[in-house]
Amino acid sequence: MALPTVQRAILQPSSTSTAVTLITDHPVPIPDFASNEHLIRVHTTAITNGELLWTKNFPLPASYTSTKTLVPCNDVAGTVLLAPPTSPFAPGTQVYARSSYTRTGCARKFSILTQNEMARKPTNLSWAEAACVPMSAETAWQALFVHAGLEAEKGVGGKGKRVFVTAASGGVGVWMVQLAKWAGAEVVASCSGGNVEWVRGLGADVVLDYRKVDFRAWVGEGPPEERRADVVVDCYGGQVLEDAWWVVKEGGTVLSIFEDPEGRKPEGAPAVGKCLFFVMGSDGEQLGEVTALIEEGVGRPAVDWTVPFGEFERAFERVRVGGTRGKVVLDLEGE
Repeated sequence: MALPTVQRAILQPSSTSTAVTLITDHPVPIPDFASNEHLIRVHTTAITNGELLWTKNFPLPASYTSTKTLVPCNDVAGTVLLAPPTSPFAPGTQVYARSSYTRTGCARKFSILTQNEMARKPTNLSWAEAACVPMSAETAWQALFVHAGLEAEKGVGGKGKRVFVTAASGGVGVWMVQLAKWAGAEVVASCSGGNVEWVRGLGADVVLDYRKVDFRAWVGEGPPEERRADVVVDCYGGQVLEDAWWVVKEGGTVLSIFEDPEGRKPEGAPAVGKCLFFVMGSDGEQLGEVTALIEEGVGRPAVDWTVPFGEFERAFERVRVGGTRGKVVLDLEGE
Protein backbone atom coordinates (compact mmCIF):
# COMPACT_ATOMS: atom_id res chain seq x y z
CA MET A 1 0.00 0.00 0.00
CA ALA A 2 1.11 3.55 -0.65
CA LEU A 3 1.71 5.34 2.63
CA PRO A 4 0.99 9.03 3.18
CA THR A 5 3.88 11.29 4.16
CA VAL A 6 1.99 13.14 6.90
CA GLN A 7 -0.72 12.21 9.38
CA ARG A 8 -2.90 13.53 12.18
CA ALA A 9 -1.35 13.28 15.62
CA ILE A 10 -2.02 14.43 19.16
CA LEU A 11 0.78 16.56 20.56
CA GLN A 12 1.91 17.81 23.92
CA PRO A 13 3.12 21.30 22.90
CA SER A 14 6.08 21.36 25.30
CA SER A 15 7.70 19.35 28.06
CA THR A 16 6.36 21.79 30.65
CA SER A 17 2.76 21.73 29.40
CA THR A 18 0.03 19.24 30.26
CA ALA A 19 -2.16 20.46 27.40
CA VAL A 20 -2.78 18.40 24.26
CA THR A 21 -3.59 19.54 20.76
CA LEU A 22 -4.13 18.05 17.31
CA ILE A 23 -2.04 18.65 14.19
CA THR A 24 -2.49 17.31 10.68
CA ASP A 25 1.08 17.52 9.34
CA HIS A 26 2.92 15.14 11.65
CA PRO A 27 5.37 13.06 9.57
CA VAL A 28 4.73 9.37 8.99
CA PRO A 29 7.85 7.68 10.43
CA ILE A 30 10.20 5.52 8.40
CA PRO A 31 11.31 2.38 10.28
CA ASP A 32 15.00 1.63 10.68
CA PHE A 33 15.22 -2.11 10.01
CA ALA A 34 18.80 -2.21 11.30
CA SER A 35 17.40 -1.21 14.71
CA ASN A 36 14.59 -3.79 14.50
CA GLU A 37 11.99 -1.08 14.01
CA HIS A 38 8.54 -1.91 12.61
CA LEU A 39 5.96 0.44 11.15
CA ILE A 40 2.61 -0.11 12.85
CA ARG A 41 -0.88 0.86 11.80
CA VAL A 42 -2.31 1.95 15.15
CA HIS A 43 -5.87 0.82 15.84
CA THR A 44 -6.12 1.82 19.50
CA THR A 45 -3.93 3.48 22.10
CA ALA A 46 -4.55 3.91 25.82
CA ILE A 47 -3.85 6.94 27.98
CA THR A 48 -1.82 6.42 31.15
CA ASN A 49 -2.67 8.49 34.20
CA GLY A 50 -0.02 11.16 34.76
CA GLU A 51 1.80 10.63 31.48
CA LEU A 52 1.66 14.31 30.53
CA LEU A 53 3.89 14.97 33.54
CA TRP A 54 6.55 12.49 32.46
CA THR A 55 8.40 14.98 30.28
CA LYS A 56 8.69 17.30 33.27
CA ASN A 57 9.78 14.65 35.78
CA PHE A 58 11.93 12.50 33.49
CA PRO A 59 14.03 14.57 31.03
CA LEU A 60 13.84 13.40 27.44
CA PRO A 61 16.83 12.62 25.21
CA ALA A 62 18.26 15.13 22.76
CA SER A 63 16.28 13.54 19.91
CA TYR A 64 13.22 15.41 21.21
CA THR A 65 14.30 18.73 19.77
CA SER A 66 11.10 19.64 17.97
CA THR A 67 7.76 20.32 19.62
CA LYS A 68 6.25 18.09 16.94
CA THR A 69 7.84 14.99 18.50
CA LEU A 70 6.00 15.11 21.84
CA VAL A 71 3.28 12.61 20.97
CA PRO A 72 1.74 10.93 24.06
CA CYS A 73 0.36 7.42 24.64
CA ASN A 74 2.70 4.42 24.81
CA ASP A 75 0.14 1.63 25.21
CA VAL A 76 -0.80 0.53 21.72
CA ALA A 77 -2.46 -2.19 19.68
CA GLY A 78 -2.14 -2.37 15.93
CA THR A 79 -1.12 -4.20 12.77
CA VAL A 80 2.42 -4.49 11.43
CA LEU A 81 2.79 -2.78 8.04
CA LEU A 82 6.56 -2.90 7.48
CA ALA A 83 9.05 -5.21 9.23
CA PRO A 84 12.69 -6.28 8.98
CA PRO A 85 13.06 -9.43 6.82
CA THR A 86 14.01 -11.63 9.79
CA SER A 87 11.34 -10.35 12.18
CA PRO A 88 8.91 -12.84 13.76
CA PHE A 89 6.29 -10.11 13.37
CA ALA A 90 5.71 -10.12 9.63
CA PRO A 91 3.50 -7.56 7.92
CA GLY A 92 -0.12 -8.29 8.76
CA THR A 93 0.62 -9.53 12.28
CA GLN A 94 -1.67 -8.13 14.96
CA VAL A 95 0.46 -6.93 17.87
CA TYR A 96 0.38 -4.90 21.04
CA ALA A 97 3.09 -3.24 23.09
CA ARG A 98 4.21 -0.60 25.52
CA SER A 99 6.39 1.55 23.29
CA SER A 100 9.56 3.10 24.65
CA TYR A 101 9.19 6.40 26.47
CA THR A 102 12.34 7.60 24.70
CA ARG A 103 10.55 7.55 21.33
CA THR A 104 7.52 9.40 20.05
CA GLY A 105 4.29 7.92 21.36
CA CYS A 106 1.39 6.31 19.53
CA ALA A 107 -1.45 8.82 19.51
CA ARG A 108 -1.16 8.82 15.70
CA LYS A 109 -2.25 6.47 12.93
CA PHE A 110 1.27 5.27 12.04
CA SER A 111 3.90 4.63 14.68
CA ILE A 112 7.09 2.70 15.39
CA LEU A 113 7.61 -0.36 17.59
CA THR A 114 10.76 -2.43 18.03
CA GLN A 115 10.84 -6.21 18.05
CA ASN A 116 11.75 -6.49 21.73
CA GLU A 117 8.72 -4.39 22.77
CA MET A 118 6.03 -6.32 20.95
CA ALA A 119 4.00 -9.44 21.50
CA ARG A 120 1.25 -11.03 19.48
CA LYS A 121 -2.14 -9.54 20.34
CA PRO A 122 -4.37 -12.03 22.22
CA THR A 123 -6.91 -13.44 19.82
CA ASN A 124 -9.72 -13.18 22.36
CA LEU A 125 -9.36 -9.43 22.99
CA SER A 126 -10.82 -6.53 21.09
CA TRP A 127 -8.54 -3.75 19.91
CA ALA A 128 -9.69 -1.53 22.77
CA GLU A 129 -9.09 -4.25 25.36
CA ALA A 130 -5.67 -5.05 23.95
CA ALA A 131 -4.48 -1.45 24.24
CA CYS A 132 -5.22 -1.52 27.98
CA VAL A 133 -2.92 -4.45 28.70
CA PRO A 134 0.80 -3.89 27.96
CA MET A 135 2.01 -1.24 30.40
CA SER A 136 -0.35 -2.34 33.17
CA ALA A 137 0.26 -6.07 32.90
CA GLU A 138 4.03 -5.72 32.46
CA THR A 139 4.21 -3.40 35.48
CA ALA A 140 2.32 -5.93 37.59
CA TRP A 141 4.44 -8.80 36.25
CA GLN A 142 7.67 -7.00 37.14
CA ALA A 143 6.41 -5.87 40.56
CA LEU A 144 5.33 -9.35 41.60
CA PHE A 145 7.68 -11.71 39.78
CA VAL A 146 10.86 -9.62 39.50
CA HIS A 147 10.90 -7.32 42.53
CA ALA A 148 8.63 -8.95 45.12
CA GLY A 149 10.04 -12.45 44.84
CA LEU A 150 6.90 -14.33 43.80
CA GLU A 151 7.28 -16.91 41.05
CA ALA A 152 5.38 -16.75 37.77
CA GLU A 153 3.87 -20.16 38.29
CA LYS A 154 0.16 -20.94 38.50
CA GLY A 155 -1.13 -21.68 41.97
CA VAL A 156 2.24 -22.07 43.66
CA GLY A 157 4.37 -19.04 42.78
CA GLY A 158 2.74 -16.97 45.52
CA LYS A 159 1.38 -19.72 47.75
CA GLY A 160 1.56 -18.83 51.43
CA LYS A 161 2.05 -15.13 50.64
CA ARG A 162 -0.34 -12.27 51.28
CA VAL A 163 -0.23 -9.33 48.84
CA PHE A 164 -1.83 -5.96 49.55
CA VAL A 165 -2.61 -3.77 46.52
CA THR A 166 -3.67 -0.12 46.59
CA ALA A 167 -5.74 1.52 43.81
CA ALA A 168 -6.80 -1.96 42.78
CA SER A 169 -9.46 -0.74 40.34
CA GLY A 170 -6.95 1.22 38.25
CA GLY A 171 -5.23 0.09 35.09
CA VAL A 172 -2.23 -1.42 36.91
CA GLY A 173 -4.07 -2.47 40.06
CA VAL A 174 -6.41 -4.84 38.24
CA TRP A 175 -3.40 -6.77 36.94
CA MET A 176 -1.70 -6.81 40.34
CA VAL A 177 -4.79 -8.47 41.77
CA GLN A 178 -5.26 -10.96 38.96
CA LEU A 179 -1.61 -12.03 38.58
CA ALA A 180 -1.05 -12.35 42.33
CA LYS A 181 -4.19 -14.48 42.63
CA TRP A 182 -3.15 -16.60 39.62
CA ALA A 183 0.16 -17.28 41.36
CA GLY A 184 -1.67 -18.55 44.44
CA ALA A 185 -1.26 -15.58 46.80
CA GLU A 186 -3.93 -14.29 49.13
CA VAL A 187 -4.89 -10.83 47.87
CA VAL A 188 -6.10 -7.88 49.91
CA ALA A 189 -7.02 -4.86 47.81
CA SER A 190 -8.10 -1.27 48.38
CA CYS A 191 -10.17 0.94 46.10
CA SER A 192 -13.07 3.40 46.28
CA GLY A 193 -16.43 2.14 47.49
CA GLY A 194 -18.10 2.04 44.10
CA ASN A 195 -15.51 -0.44 42.83
CA VAL A 196 -15.38 -2.82 45.80
CA GLU A 197 -17.59 -5.55 44.33
CA TRP A 198 -15.97 -5.25 40.94
CA VAL A 199 -12.46 -5.72 42.41
CA ARG A 200 -13.73 -8.66 44.44
CA GLY A 201 -14.90 -10.13 41.15
CA LEU A 202 -11.31 -9.93 39.86
CA GLY A 203 -10.32 -12.41 42.56
CA ALA A 204 -9.36 -10.30 45.58
CA ASP A 205 -10.00 -12.14 48.84
CA VAL A 206 -10.59 -8.96 50.85
CA VAL A 207 -11.45 -5.54 49.43
CA LEU A 208 -11.26 -2.35 51.52
CA ASP A 209 -12.82 1.02 50.72
CA TYR A 210 -9.85 3.30 51.38
CA ARG A 211 -12.17 6.24 51.98
CA LYS A 212 -13.86 4.48 54.89
CA VAL A 213 -11.31 2.02 56.28
CA ASP A 214 -8.27 3.08 58.31
CA PHE A 215 -5.65 0.49 57.31
CA ARG A 216 -3.83 0.66 60.64
CA ALA A 217 -7.05 0.18 62.58
CA TRP A 218 -8.11 -2.65 60.27
CA VAL A 219 -4.88 -4.54 61.00
CA GLY A 220 -5.45 -4.03 64.72
CA GLU A 221 -8.99 -5.38 64.58
CA GLY A 222 -7.82 -8.94 63.96
CA PRO A 223 -4.77 -11.04 64.75
CA PRO A 224 -1.99 -9.11 62.95
CA GLU A 225 -0.59 -12.30 61.45
CA GLU A 226 -3.90 -12.76 59.66
CA ARG A 227 -3.95 -9.27 58.18
CA ARG A 228 -0.40 -8.07 57.65
CA ALA A 229 0.96 -8.59 54.13
CA ASP A 230 4.24 -10.07 52.95
CA VAL A 231 4.13 -7.65 50.01
CA VAL A 232 2.54 -4.21 49.75
CA VAL A 233 2.25 -2.87 46.20
CA ASP A 234 1.20 0.76 45.96
CA CYS A 235 -0.32 2.08 42.73
CA TYR A 236 -1.40 5.50 43.97
CA GLY A 237 1.14 7.23 46.20
CA GLY A 238 0.55 10.05 48.65
CA GLN A 239 -1.51 9.43 51.76
CA VAL A 240 -2.66 6.05 50.46
CA LEU A 241 0.94 4.85 50.32
CA GLU A 242 1.66 6.28 53.77
CA ASP A 243 -1.34 4.45 55.23
CA ALA A 244 -0.42 1.22 53.46
CA TRP A 245 2.83 1.01 55.44
CA TRP A 246 0.80 -0.20 58.45
CA VAL A 247 -0.23 -3.33 56.56
CA VAL A 248 3.22 -4.74 55.77
CA LYS A 249 4.84 -7.41 57.95
CA GLU A 250 8.15 -6.90 59.69
CA GLY A 251 10.80 -7.80 57.13
CA GLY A 252 8.30 -7.63 54.28
CA THR A 253 8.40 -5.74 50.99
CA VAL A 254 6.93 -2.35 50.07
CA LEU A 255 6.88 -1.40 46.38
CA SER A 256 5.44 1.68 44.72
CA ILE A 257 5.05 2.56 41.07
CA PHE A 258 4.23 6.15 42.04
CA GLU A 259 6.97 7.42 44.34
CA ASP A 260 9.74 6.36 46.72
CA PRO A 261 7.99 4.50 49.58
CA GLU A 262 10.72 5.48 52.03
CA GLY A 263 9.65 9.10 51.72
CA ARG A 264 6.12 8.16 52.84
CA LYS A 265 7.06 5.86 55.71
CA PRO A 266 5.28 7.00 58.90
CA GLU A 267 7.09 6.99 62.23
CA GLY A 268 6.71 3.65 63.97
CA ALA A 269 5.85 1.69 60.82
CA PRO A 270 7.32 -1.83 60.51
CA ALA A 271 10.91 -2.30 59.41
CA VAL A 272 11.00 -3.97 56.00
CA GLY A 273 13.46 -6.05 54.07
CA LYS A 274 12.87 -4.28 50.77
CA CYS A 275 11.56 -0.83 49.89
CA LEU A 276 11.51 0.18 46.24
CA PHE A 277 10.11 2.67 43.75
CA PHE A 278 10.41 1.35 40.22
CA VAL A 279 9.44 2.27 36.68
CA MET A 280 8.54 -0.64 34.44
CA GLY A 281 10.59 -1.47 31.38
CA SER A 282 9.02 -2.62 28.14
CA ASP A 283 9.61 -6.36 27.68
CA GLY A 284 8.02 -8.21 24.78
CA GLU A 285 8.92 -11.61 26.21
CA GLN A 286 7.03 -10.92 29.42
CA LEU A 287 4.14 -9.53 27.41
CA GLY A 288 4.12 -12.76 25.43
CA GLU A 289 3.62 -14.64 28.71
CA VAL A 290 0.66 -12.37 29.41
CA THR A 291 -0.76 -13.12 25.97
CA ALA A 292 -0.66 -16.84 26.73
CA LEU A 293 -2.45 -16.31 30.06
CA ILE A 294 -5.16 -14.16 28.50
CA GLU A 295 -5.81 -16.74 25.79
CA GLU A 296 -6.12 -19.36 28.54
CA GLY A 297 -8.79 -17.21 30.18
CA VAL A 298 -6.57 -15.80 32.95
CA GLY A 299 -6.70 -12.05 33.46
CA ARG A 300 -9.04 -9.57 31.87
CA PRO A 301 -8.29 -5.97 30.94
CA ALA A 302 -10.35 -3.08 32.21
CA VAL A 303 -11.63 -0.58 29.63
CA ASP A 304 -13.11 2.44 31.37
CA TRP A 305 -14.11 4.28 28.20
CA THR A 306 -13.37 4.14 24.48
CA VAL A 307 -13.32 7.52 22.72
CA PRO A 308 -13.04 8.33 18.99
CA PHE A 309 -9.67 9.84 18.12
CA GLY A 310 -11.23 13.17 17.15
CA GLU A 311 -12.68 13.54 20.66
CA PHE A 312 -9.29 13.13 22.34
CA GLU A 313 -9.77 16.15 24.62
CA ARG A 314 -12.66 14.40 26.39
CA ALA A 315 -10.50 11.32 26.87
CA PHE A 316 -7.60 13.19 28.47
CA GLU A 317 -10.00 15.11 30.69
CA ARG A 318 -11.55 11.86 31.89
CA VAL A 319 -8.12 10.60 32.92
CA ARG A 320 -7.22 13.91 34.55
CA VAL A 321 -10.36 13.93 36.71
CA GLY A 322 -9.57 10.41 37.96
CA GLY A 323 -11.72 7.66 39.41
CA THR A 324 -11.53 5.53 36.27
CA ARG A 325 -12.20 1.81 36.33
CA GLY A 326 -9.32 0.70 34.16
CA LYS A 327 -8.00 2.72 31.21
CA VAL A 328 -9.34 5.25 28.73
CA VAL A 329 -8.75 4.25 25.11
CA LEU A 330 -8.47 6.31 21.93
CA ASP A 331 -9.97 4.55 18.91
CA LEU A 332 -8.12 5.60 15.76
CA GLU A 333 -10.62 3.73 13.60
CA GLY A 334 -13.40 5.93 14.98
CA GLU A 335 -11.94 9.24 13.89
